Amino acid sequence: MEEKEEIKNTKQKRSIKKIIIDLIPYVIILLVVVLVRTFIVTPIIVSGPSMQPTLDGGELMILNKMSDLERFDIVVVDAGNEEIIKRIIAMPGETISCEDGIIYVNGRRQDEEYSQGITFDFDKVVLEDDEYFVMGDNRENSADSRHMGAFKKEQIKGTAKIILFPFNEFGTVQ
Repeated sequence: MEEKEEIKNTKQKRSIKKIIIDLIPYVIILLVVVLVRTFIVTPIIVSGPSMQPTLDGGELMILNKMSDLERFDIVVVDAGNEEIIKRIIAMPGETISCEDGIIYVNGRRQDEEYSQGITFDFDKVVLEDDEYFVMGDNRENSADSRHMGAFKKEQIKGTAKIILFPFNEFGTVQ
């Protein structure tokens, strides 16, 4: 009788061990997905018309949390009560202004092939060493640094350069 129970216990232990061994690859995959999504890339959905004509509301993009920030990058910014998607126009330490609808960074006129609508004039803004000035491409329909002020680097969640959906827009943002 004792021998039968020992055999039964041994079979149960093997069965449990097999289940645990079978689960290990799935646990590893889940862990990798969570880590990648938390620290490297995550999907985002464009909301509203502020980035038209470059981006339309409803587009699904990849947010790269590891990329270096450069002028004209499209970024997702934590604006306090919401996350917004905008374009970097001026970098830390620079001066930006708008006169007669023309953007000047450090006194140099900026060519803005991507923008749409009238950019209303605003006074000179001098950025701190960790501040970025962001604006939507649809200048008449965008709440951005002109209204909210400059954003600190830690408020910028990452860059958005790849559209996943709709499929006819799939690819890198121009």
